[in-house]
Amino acid sequence: MFKRIDHVEIIPRNAERTIRFYTDILGFQVISREAVNAPPLKEVIYLRLGDTTIEVMSVDDPKPGAESPWQIGLRAIALEVEDMAKAVEYLKTRGISMSLAPVDLGNSYRGELRDPDGLIIELRQWK
Repeated sequence: MFKRIDHVEIIPRNAERTIRFYTDILGFQVISREAVNAPPLKEVIYLRLGDTTIEVMSVDDPKPGAESPWQIGLRAIALEVEDMAKAVEYLKTRGISMSLAPVDLGNSYRGELRDPDGLIIELRQWK
């Protein structure tokens, strides 16, 4: 009956900055952009990386979320990487530092970075 997660929605402070981060840094591609006349919603942008889709919702005057990393609700998105060391080095060349350095969990390596609005992006390399 249920097949997979189709997409994840995010509401950024600045949609253009977020789109540039996900496309220019992480390699997502813009697959569609649609203006929406449903205030406060202005535009819906779909970004895709492999079979992962993020829906960026551009809204007027977005409100900040809670500051606790242990709040109820969505905590992070996770991207699988082929080589953690190479991914971390690439991010450094783009001015992006890890918010949590990669650690060896036995069956994988796991680290974290943040998008422009502080959303946790987990990087995972499976062994």
